[in-house]
Amino acid sequence: MRPVATRASDGGPGADADFPFRDGRPVAIGGSGWALLMASVAVAFAALALIPLRSFPGNLLPPLVFAGLPLLVLGVLVGRHWTALFRRVGWREVGVMALFAIATMAASLLAALVVRALDGVAPNPVTAAMMEMSAGAFVLRLLPTLPQLLGEEILTILPFLALLWFATQVLRLSRRAGILVGLIGSSLIFAAVHLPTYDWHWAQCLGVIGTARVILTLAYIWTRNLWVSTGAHVLNDWTEFSLAFGMSHVPIGTD
Repeated sequence: MRPVATRASDGGPGADADFPFRDGRPVAIGGSGWALLMASVAVAFAALALIPLRSFPGNLLPPLVFAGLPLLVLGVLVGRHWTALFRRVGWREVGVMALFAIATMAASLLAALVVRALDGVAPNPVTAAMMEMSAGAFVLRLLPTLPQLLGEEILTILPFLALLWFATQVLRLSRRAGILVGLIGSSLIFAAVHLPTYDWHWAQCLGVIGTARVILTLAYIWTRNLWVSTGAHVLNDWTEFSLAFGMSHVPIGTD
């Protein structure tokens, strides 16, 4: 795997650098390499689901394995070029995170209203549990969500890049068609892994979770920066968690 020189870019919105590993830049990943990466994503997700959830700081272990294992395998495959997933973060990138977080909240709320009207929705058990916590327990429960949400981005973006590579390099589709294949395929994967969380409610996972995922992946597509989509994801989820926690702890007066 020989590195191919590319022009440096600052990683901001509209940057002209292509998606990493799509066409041999910065290094090539072949079919067996992508298969190994997808297997590592599956194993990492299984670890998140199956390792017993303990109290803090033990509850950091499953999400750290979830996020770290695929990155470790990527590092074995491409060496130092695993960092191609990440680019610098400045105030502009923080603004883009906030913009996509707001767009994600708005789109998922609209989708939730439609799904609720048609078929009802299942509650998020994590949010429900947080509503019953003390302030200290709530903060300690939030901390493991940082590596977990990074892991969820890795679970989505690596399959996106794999599908993009397959569509453009194997099927010889156009780059634009490959992006669409990657966006749809990776969003379906993300929606599917949430089925156990939402009591196997297909309409909710495909309609609401899938819609939110499309917006978050567009943040990565626009910036080529996994930090941006992760930041938008954190802002989206932490806003949901914080609103639910705050509203459940508002004192209610009695006559």
